[in-house]
Amino acid sequence: MTTHTEAEIASQPSCWQRAVENIPADALPQPGERVAVVGCGTSWFIAMAYATLREQAGLGETDAFAASEAPLGRSYDRVLALTRSGTTTEVLDLLGRVDARTTAITADPNTPVMTLADQVIVLDYADERSVVQTRFATTQLALLRASLGEDLTRAIADASEAVAAPLAAELVEAEQFSFLGAGWSVGLAQEAALKMREASRSWTEAYPAMEYRHGPISIAGPGRVTWMLGTAPEGLRQQVEATGGTFFETSLDPMAELIRAQRVAVARAFARGLDPDEPMHLTRSVILSS
Repeated sequence: MTTHTEAEIASQPSCWQRAVENIPADALPQPGERVAVVGCGTSWFIAMAYATLREQAGLGETDAFAASEAPLGRSYDRVLALTRSGTTTEVLDLLGRVDARTTAITADPNTPVMTLADQVIVLDYADERSVVQTRFATTQLALLRASLGEDLTRAIADASEAVAAPLAAELVEAEQFSFLGAGWSVGLAQEAALKMREASRSWTEAYPAMEYRHGPISIAGPGRVTWMLGTAPEGLRQQVEATGGTFFETSLDPMAELIRAQRVAVARAFARGLDPDEPMHLTRSVILSS
């Protein structure tokens, strides 16, 4: 029997295609605006990826914050809030207190965020039944990447490959993972590590690739995987392999490579007798009592 998480992971290529064909440009940050992108958990890591991409595209200063840590005293033209559920306490509290123009991206049109944000983009077709967030996160990033002028044709093709490719046994059986990224994929490395923790309670860490040699490489060794999302710095593979550890890297778009990490997380959950749809100690949305 296929779990909700498995079905949602497999649907990502079609969700991305739909997102890039329907870009509500007037609701998204405009060129030259100073923007803060906020979210919690997975949404924070997607915010990190988008913020880096927008600045690299020369479209304006863009910061990413966990919603609970956003500095309200700074001046922004727009706050972009990412919230699958539309009910996360920290996001709603922030939207109620900022002076900037606000846009939210959500999956549920029947939630409080609809009235708290000035403009709302609803990706209800990418909503999920699983607590673990997979396709909504990547679909909103596909939308955001396309809004920056990126052509995602290759990324979508890579996603189809990642959905179908066999999973290496050494990934499913590994003792520990260190996910690495560079530039915009640093956020995706953080998200890959989070998926492993949520779905399979795996021991995972995440770092910018160039920082890995400044201490974290000490954890590398037999039975442990260093997984690069994107292109690795020169010489890093050799240094990891010299420890006896496994260095994993492909030529796939980093967002598509995240799909492979999601699939490994599910496979590891099954191997441990866990339900990836219902991770321990988690709920779909964190709603704090006042």
